Amino acid sequence: MSGTSQRVQFPADFLWGAATSAYQIEGSPLADGAGPSIWQRFTRTPGMMANGDTGDVACDHYRRWKDDVALMKHLGLKAYRFSIAWARVLPEGRGRVNDRGLDFYSRLVDELLRNDIMPLPTLFHWDLPAMLDDRGGWLNPDVASWFADYANIMYAKLDDRVQQWATLNEPWVVTDGGYLHGALAPGHRSKYEAPIASHNLLRAHGTAVQAYRANGKHRIGIVVNIEPKYAASQSAEDLAAVKRADAYMNRQYLDPVFLGAYPDELQDIFDDAWPSWPAADLALIKQPIDWLGVNYYTRNVTRFDANNYPLRVASVKQDATYTETGWEVFAQGLTDTLTWIKQRYGNPPVYVTENGAAFYDPPQADDGVIDDPLRVNYFRKHLAAVSDAIGQGCDVRGYMAWSLLDNLEWSLGFSKRFGIVHVDFATQQRTIKASGKLYANVIASNGDVLNHA
Repeated sequence: MSGTSQRVQFPADFLWGAATSAYQIEGSPLADGAGPSIWQRFTRTPGMMANGDTGDVACDHYRRWKDDVALMKHLGLKAYRFSIAWARVLPEGRGRVNDRGLDFYSRLVDELLRNDIMPLPTLFHWDLPAMLDDRGGWLNPDVASWFADYANIMYAKLDDRVQQWATLNEPWVVTDGGYLHGALAPGHRSKYEAPIASHNLLRAHGTAVQAYRANGKHRIGIVVNIEPKYAASQSAEDLAAVKRADAYMNRQYLDPVFLGAYPDELQDIFDDAWPSWPAADLALIKQPIDWLGVNYYTRNVTRFDANNYPLRVASVKQDATYTETGWEVFAQGLTDTLTWIKQRYGNPPVYVTENGAAFYDPPQADDGVIDDPLRVNYFRKHLAAVSDAIGQGCDVRGYMAWSLLDNLEWSLGFSKRFGIVHVDFATQQRTIKASGKLYANVIASNGDVLNHA
């Protein structure tokens, strides 16, 4: 049951699905003429990956895609959110098209549709072509036009069958991990680069939306990760810290898209590293979108910390359950996030495009069951939180569990499992976990199973 007394319920046409991303599951990164991405390079940089793991095989989805679609059908998924590996389609990132890579995604879309599963492709989920990184990557202002060219290739190939597109996934993670702290590809550490990378990501989003308005026929949006910030105390320093943290992680991406301006706090955070952006750029970024994707995992209780440059914030540990990635389980934060978006940005159509948890999975029992009660409880609470937000008038239209499969959790390698389906990486055997069985029942009952213990 949910933590509230309200009945859990969802609209009759609510879209139930699951999500993955290309580099995390596909494997075969250079197969059939594909080019390398920055993640092939990063995984081969000594000391950057847990246990030296790479995505060379991952879940072998590039070869097992048909079986994986059959698994989705078995679970009852109504939608599948996946990403396209840019370098599979354009090995150099621009120019020459690799038809064999393009055809992989066309076959995948056809198979999904044959199984009554709505394809939800994301154009960029972190795996920038390495050849574009050699030209500056997200620091090169030309990247926005490169991205639009790539987007147009995908629209021309798939828009006759794809009803809903996403431009970017989690631009904050790309820049915070890849350009400020160096924990993710391409592994840079510069407060001067991070704002430029963020801005060019948003410009690329804008050009891709413009291209879709010219050539597409359906719907397009962007996916951001939101982590609501709560003040550790009511002191002036902590309240100011919360505003900086929220501006940096949340409003930095949504304010320009919906409101046409960056939050004022970013100037305070980055100081001399914060550029003055042209009005034309902000107009480009503020293209009308048809929907917003929200990835939610946890909240952050924030306090002032003068030593944590440049944000000058720190997290305060709570007396609560934490996932194996160190994230507090706090379902109320999802309701708070969705109602905040409604209030600040005019209640756009929203899909929860990622939500899930990494917990230890016990060994498979003799009867074949993989019992993951903490993940089951996580989904129960967070789905109830989505229902609560809908009850408060939020226009939430769908939910994608993260993740369909245990996969390569970026620099954490295979050490953290988010899947509702267990993957034995030695044999590639898939086994539906208890959380996957719960989710199948959620889909089949349109959420009503959550009203029963």
